[in-house]
Amino acid sequence: MSRIDRQDKYQRILRAGITVFAKRGVFRATISEIAREAGVADGTIYLYFKNKDDILFRFFEERTEDIFARFRAAIDGADSARDKLARLITCHLEAFQEDREMAVVFQAETRKIHAMADQVNEISARYRELIGEIIEEGQAQGGIRKDLYMALVKRFILGAVDEVISTWVLAEGKYDLVSMAEPLVDLFIRGIGCFSSEPNA
Repeated sequence: MSRIDRQDKYQRILRAGITVFAKRGVFRATISEIAREAGVADGTIYLYFKNKDDILFRFFEERTEDIFARFRAAIDGADSARDKLARLITCHLEAFQEDREMAVVFQAETRKIHAMADQVNEISARYRELIGEIIEEGQAQGGIRKDLYMALVKRFILGAVDEVISTWVLAEGKYDLVSMAEPLVDLFIRGIGCFSSEPNA
């Protein structure tokens, strides 16, 4: 078998794993179901992967690098901090909307699996680093307050985006996820208050 054929089979198994995990859940999915979805024999799975968790881990290992490369390209293509934040969030929502099976598995399955904890934490940390970079640039430009608790801001933004994606997954993708990007950015930048600091205003 050529290297191209091996790579093709590897990718087919990865995709099949995510398809089955999205339908059945990781714990209920079986190697036989994944093999059937991929069009290979059960034993072939073990030529490429140790077990179900390994399929899940390696899928997100690959997708994380692809998606973060998209994030970086999106951010680097903007000038202001607000535009960078908007592009980051739009790109994030686009990536999950384009691959709903991935969204289902990441939002509903990966956090249940102890073996995935370090990978999920690393993904979150990398995302928070991007947010921190954007916020610091905005502070330097004068468009974002400097009296912010940075760790809280990072978690606030990541948590809100994560919750929007989870709600979309639960709604079975019945609306345009990307349409939520601008309302999110507006909320992050402007907040929800319209109160004057003057007591009698």
